[in-house]
Amino acid sequence: MSVVPVTLLVVAKAPVPGRAKTRLAATVGDQLAAEIAAAALLDTLDAVADTPVATRVVALTGELADAADTDEIRRRLASFVVIAQRGNDFGDRLANAHIDAAAVDGHPVLQIGMDTPQVTADLLADCGRRLVESPAVLGLARDGGWWGLGVDTPALAQCLRDVPMSQPDTGALTLKALRGNGVDVTLIDELADFDIADDVAAVREVCRPGSRFAQVTRAAGL
Repeated sequence: MSVVPVTLLVVAKAPVPGRAKTRLAATVGDQLAAEIAAAALLDTLDAVADTPVATRVVALTGELADAADTDEIRRRLASFVVIAQRGNDFGDRLANAHIDAAAVDGHPVLQIGMDTPQVTADLLADCGRRLVESPAVLGLARDGGWWGLGVDTPALAQCLRDVPMSQPDTGALTLKALRGNGVDVTLIDELADFDIADDVAAVREVCRPGSRFAQVTRAAGL
């Protein structure tokens, strides 16, 4: 498979108990929520590592030393360019991550999070190829948000600073903001992501059977 000339960016939060997946933790407890978040992050990083792209970047926030599965996460991150998230709120951090990731080698940036551990290298490569042919791609999430955003220049992601995040209409507002700036947006696959316990089964159903996320959540009875 030929290399897709894009930078694949993962925006991630260190899975620290008490700080990771707090809505999920309200049901399953801080430690288990952090372990599930770590599993999701590692599955995501595995898929990204297997994707034939030019560059792989992780924009990280949080104290990795305090995270669940910190040693395994550190080993996996060794094959990525790791940058720190910067900004006052999530929209700022996303916009800045696009700037910083694009600065690594100048390629278009395809950004994903860590809440869709079912992503595969084939899916991500296809999204990257579609980005090469379009100024922007957007993957909506079933909860009303979005799981992936690709732009051919970081200037196109700056509208994220003004989009309310973590709302039921964040995906629609992001699409509206991009198109309102004259950006031709190609929609990519819609995916389920997980924030609460009720989301877990739908995501696990489309993960590979041996995935960390599937193993951890099934063992927890979710």
